[in-house]
Amino acid sequence: MTYKVSSGCCYSIKFHLVLETKYRRKVINPQVKAELQEVFINLLTKWECELLKFNGEEDHVHLLIDCNPKICISTFVNNLKIVSSRLIRKEFGDYLAKLYWKTMFWTGAYFISSCGGATLEQIKKYVENQGVDRNSPDY
Repeated sequence: MTYKVSSGCCYSIKFHLVLETKYRRKVINPQVKAELQEVFINLLTKWECELLKFNGEEDHVHLLIDCNPKICISTFVNNLKIVSSRLIRKEFGDYLAKLYWKTMFWTGAYFISSCGGATLEQIKKYVENQGVDRNSPDY
């Protein structure tokens, strides 16, 4: 596992984010998907984060993000949704106007899950064993 270093900290924060279109409308065609990927890359760069993987289907997208520890995740996700929605509606306004009567693109909710190289059980065991003499019979 590789870690990033910034002023005062060393970190590796990765999470899986899923965003759904409003009413699960199937509006993400290949052109919209390609534009969304570019929008997310640009936004994440501004937040000092990195888009590791991106994909999706007609009604939702998946992002695997390497995150900067300075951000507040809920603020960050809401910013991604607001800005990407505005830019996509600007670029594909005529196409989306047939399906949405209001200026919206994403549903209000989202799914987010932390992810990394170790399982939760491995991390629990590591924490439990801190301060334990590794040469003792109990280890």
